[in-house]
Amino acid sequence: MKFIAFNGDADGLCALQQLRLHEKAEEPILITGVKRDIDLVKRVEACPDDEVTVLDVSFDVNRAAVLRLLENGVRVRYFDHHHAGELPRHIHLQAFIDTSPKVCTSVLADRYLDGAHKAWAVVGAFGDNLDETARALAAEIDLPEMKVAVLRELGIALNYNAYGETVEDLYFAPADLHARLRHYPHPLDFAFQDIAFAQLREGYKTDMSFGTQVKPHAESAHAALYLLPDEKWARRVSGVLASNLARKSPAKACAVVLALKDGFQVSVRAPLQRPQGASALCREFPTGGGREGAAGINQLPKDDLDRFAARFLEHFSRAAKVSA
Repeated sequence: MKFIAFNGDADGLCALQQLRLHEKAEEPILITGVKRDIDLVKRVEACPDDEVTVLDVSFDVNRAAVLRLLENGVRVRYFDHHHAGELPRHIHLQAFIDTSPKVCTSVLADRYLDGAHKAWAVVGAFGDNLDETARALAAEIDLPEMKVAVLRELGIALNYNAYGETVEDLYFAPADLHARLRHYPHPLDFAFQDIAFAQLREGYKTDMSFGTQVKPHAESAHAALYLLPDEKWARRVSGVLASNLARKSPAKACAVVLALKDGFQVSVRAPLQRPQGASALCREFPTGGGREGAAGINQLPKDDLDRFAARFLEHFSRAAKVSA
């Protein structure tokens, strides 16, 4: 039996799409959730000789569950670009992990498949706010700018769909969205033929009209922090807003802090001009993690907001001075 555990964002979806288009294997059991639902491997109930593929969630977070599978004779393939920690050596583990700032899981799937479905890797990279990487991939298959623009919009829309406190906040559950994508070998066909893209695009436009009105809650010359209310539109837009703000001010780090009923959820983007340090900062706080250029904290206690804000501003101000 085959299992696939994948992040429900654009990168996870597009990595999964590439693998499933290429391998055409038996229908796997899918395990996924909202963007911040990353402790996925513990939900896999595999038997010896089963195969588990994990896409776009931190190995470090899932370490204990992966080791349990390996000890039980399960074969594991792991594709990811987030902080991993030390990787175990095991005959049943294949790890394709690269934490470089300009790499995402869709890129790793593209490498693994020798570019067999590269257009989907372009979408995944755009969704992960790696525009430079996405455009370089698009150039490899001679995509004209008009089509690249559509793939960029699709990547942003798929990523936008993944953000929410629960699946009920989303327009489409990630597994359902994958089922729709599954029918399209090329992402442009999905964009032009499936109504889901138009629904996501309209939802994104509406939610962002609220998000763009938010002013900085705390700011320095090198970083800005934005505070969003506990509302559905804010939960859906939090991650994409952080990426947009990073593109708007590429020399500045940004943090989008989303109010929840019992605390805060944080999205951090390092400056695009020096995309490093986001993961290290977030890992200073419980439930924090991510990658060099983009990271987050799943559950920041209410009393820790001021401490995080001060640490965020100091962290990226110091980084700017070091790189100067």
